[in-house]
Amino acid sequence: MKKILNNLLILSASLLLGSCSNKLDILPEGAVSESNFWRTSDDAVLGANAMYQPFDGEEFYGRGYMWFINASDDMVTGRINTNVDAIKNFSSTYYSSSYTVDQWNMRYSVIRRANDVISKIPAISMDATLKNRLMGEAYFLSGLMYFQLAYNYGDSRAGLPIITRENNNDPNPTPRAANVDANYTYIESELKKAAKLLPMLAQLGTANYGRPHKVAAWGYLSKMYLYKKDYVNAEKYADSVINFGNRALLDNYGDVFKAANNYSSEYIWSAVSTAKGAAGWGSILPGVMLENKGWGKYNGWGYYQPTKELYDAYETGDTRREVTILKPGDKFMFFGVENTYSSVNSLSGYQFRKYMEPFSYASPVGSHISSNGDHPTTDLNVPLLRYAEILLIKAEAALMQNKNADKEINLVRRRAGLENISNATMADLKKQRRCELAGEWADRHRDLVRWGDAQAVYAQPLHGFSGSVIWPSRTFNPAVHHVWAVPQKEIDRSNGIITQNQGW
Repeated sequence: MKKILNNLLILSASLLLGSCSNKLDILPEGAVSESNFWRTSDDAVLGANAMYQPFDGEEFYGRGYMWFINASDDMVTGRINTNVDAIKNFSSTYYSSSYTVDQWNMRYSVIRRANDVISKIPAISMDATLKNRLMGEAYFLSGLMYFQLAYNYGDSRAGLPIITRENNNDPNPTPRAANVDANYTYIESELKKAAKLLPMLAQLGTANYGRPHKVAAWGYLSKMYLYKKDYVNAEKYADSVINFGNRALLDNYGDVFKAANNYSSEYIWSAVSTAKGAAGWGSILPGVMLENKGWGKYNGWGYYQPTKELYDAYETGDTRREVTILKPGDKFMFFGVENTYSSVNSLSGYQFRKYMEPFSYASPVGSHISSNGDHPTTDLNVPLLRYAEILLIKAEAALMQNKNADKEINLVRRRAGLENISNATMADLKKQRRCELAGEWADRHRDLVRWGDAQAVYAQPLHGFSGSVIWPSRTFNPAVHHVWAVPQKEIDRSNGIITQNQGW
């Protein structure tokens, strides 16, 4: 991944391979044509690297996608913003707003680039091991992008358009699949092919850490099956990670969120990020969650602030709470100086703490945090899927089959400084997912939706540190709001071939 980052930082001005005016154009286009590309091993590597270019977009893993997760009861929008308030309130006015409108397009751009890799690389005469790895990366990213699209936009009434190698260059719009199960079937196929071709993490070599590996494919297969409610296979692939993945919990929960441990035993898949270059590269989430204006030292954006409901969800003695949340009066390091936390603009009075390690150092700009506060990347890879979640997927799948899940739940509890429990229930599982994964891409909102809890939870107001109401109760209609609205520009672009989700 270091090689990918170096290439993308160097080539960002030319947007890779040519003179495309739109950074999301599918390669190869522009100055490089089909006739003179996809011929050599170097072409194959460069073509595969291009799949990652959209990951630097601030809306990809930094802000836009997080607005969907922000709908949960764990956090509130830090500053008044009409567009994003509409998202949190499930208002039909949100779907034309700028923050989430490109989620669909960005992920399909990765899918189309992955399809090119899968179509073109087999004919290239090159090292077989490298060829398999690059093909595996493409299958993995295709499956992952479809998964992130499917659970946000697809349901039993309409799935997502399936762009395959066969129709990748068809200029005609592709209609939506009949239902989301069709997408899950396709995702299953893509991720299984990825798992077959990809090496284990240790076989990648440190220079390629951050690229897909076999255990990441197993992990996302497990999570996909959980969402599909295929609990037998969810458990099966979680067991593959647990028994054969060489993964383990770190002893100290706080160590998970240190850049030095980006590729620790708990790592499964993360948003690779760097502070290097003119504006850094990767996820801007740590900067987005930082106090607005960063107490005068850095351009924090002041979004996604914890609620009192989240703070109070932790049991007495749970060490994860202090790692996860800053409350007024807490001590923390910022730019090499110990500070006492207070906020001049946090709606809730709290701030997420788990992504703040890069800001703790003296003179961190350029080494730990981006020199461009308008693109506040850091050297911390924001976790997207980690081993603790795999344990909790295994536990949930077991409970849904009326099996005992004490072993997995207690592994997570003990690391948090809590005592073992016996005969764990779904209520125990739900609490552990919330407290372990708060503020992460595990997606508390999606958990509440798939458990059938969203309507009741969102009917309650949210509170801040002082105990006052900071967000009123909301109306969540399970028949409509279980999926998000298809971006209107995608419907318009397809001349209505792509249809809106019912009720939006």
